[in-house]
Amino acid sequence: MSDNLPAIPGMNNGGASSGNGFLALAGRTAKLAASALFLKEGMHLLRSHMQANANAAMRLSEMCGQAEVEPRFTSMIEDTSAALTAVAEASGEMVNAADAVDTDARGFNNAHEREYRPGYEASNGSGVRQAKPGFYRRTGRR
Repeated sequence: MSDNLPAIPGMNNGGASSGNGFLALAGRTAKLAASALFLKEGMHLLRSHMQANANAAMRLSEMCGQAEVEPRFTSMIEDTSAALTAVAEASGEMVNAADAVDTDARGFNNAHEREYRPGYEASNGSGVRQAKPGFYRRTGRR
C-alpha cells in the first residue's frame, strides 16, 4: 500500500489487521476507501494534465497548418492530440470507478459498524474471553 495513506487505527503490521475481527475488517475497508480517494485524486490530476496536453497539441497542429508544414506531420500531431484526449476521458472513467469503490466501502463500513459495534463493545466490556470471530457460524450455534 502507498506510504501516502493516513494511519488507520488497528492496522499495524499483523495485530488487528489479520483475521476477521471487528477492528480488522473495519480497518481494511477504511484503507480501501482511503486508497480509492487517493486514486480519484491522481486520476483528476492525470485527466487535467492530459487534456491540457491535448489542447496544446491541437493548437500546434493548427499553427502547423497555417505555416503549411507537410500534412503528414500535422496529421501525426492531430493523432497525438486525439490519443491524449482519449487518455483524459479514460481517466475520467477511472474517477467514476474509484468513486463507486469509495462509496461502497464507506457504506459497507457504516453497515458493519451499526451491526457489530454493539456486540464488540459488549464483549470487550464483559471481561470474559470470547470465542474467535466466526466460531459460532462454523459450529452451527448462534
